[in-house]
Amino acid sequence: MVSRAIEQAAVELGIFARIFPRSDAGEVAEAIAEAGYTTTQLNLSSIGLPTVPPVDLPLDLAGVRAAFSEEGVRVWGLSATYNVIHPDTAKRKDETDRAKALIARAPALGVEVVTLCSGSRDPANMWRRHPDNDSEEAWRDLRATLDELLAPAERAGVRLGIEPEPGNVVSDAGRGRRLLDELGDDARLIGIVLDPANLVSPSTVGDQEKILRSAFAQLGPETVALHAKDVVADGGYAAAGVGELDYDLIFELHESLERRVPVIVQDADESDAARVREFLLEHSGGRSAR
Repeated sequence: MVSRAIEQAAVELGIFARIFPRSDAGEVAEAIAEAGYTTTQLNLSSIGLPTVPPVDLPLDLAGVRAAFSEEGVRVWGLSATYNVIHPDTAKRKDETDRAKALIARAPALGVEVVTLCSGSRDPANMWRRHPDNDSEEAWRDLRATLDELLAPAERAGVRLGIEPEPGNVVSDAGRGRRLLDELGDDARLIGIVLDPANLVSPSTVGDQEKILRSAFAQLGPETVALHAKDVVADGGYAAAGVGELDYDLIFELHESLERRVPVIVQDADESDAARVREFLLEHSGGRSAR
């Protein structure tokens, strides 16, 4: 039996399911397991469905869960990403209704978190920066949409995952903290997904220790997962281990969290997934949770 000390030190490594697009859930789960991962963040697009399906679309989520379980892969979270502050209010309402229905179905997957995008005023790309994202009107629209999603999340027994992203309304750790503080008791229904690469740019990478320590200090108690990708010189993102992030520091901060949370790989090619896992294990102390 693995000792308790080793169990406590082990890191739960996961990966985005959409890195392995297949025709069905069993094939996706098999590919994830073959790459050495035991946890996933599921986007339904990985099995050929819309990320946030129409309300009346039949979904066998219990069957999806069983397929992943058979391969020894835990479905930690479900992506329900859409533009929650889309400037077209009719489109925003339709997608919010879809998201509420998907959140209600989430218990069939056994997930802890349903992840969202805090949105952009850009009508074509919810991840792209827009100057109006910083307006109080955009903030009010975010809060109004969240107010609609909180009750379904509470009934479903899941938390809504918010990830600070430079192109979104919740653009950094400070705005994440503002959201949690404003929500008061409802903040218990929100979980922060911290991605260090979202908080550091090529121009600030030299200050990453200060930036990341501040972010973990502000958001650590509410953090439910870390995402793992890397920052590269051209300003884009790449797979962990090929850029400028200090993963020894990141795992030190991960270790400091009040509770263990999974580290979930993003922005990796399927062919590189095993290499990324080995890189993360090396910098986390060499042990993964099984």
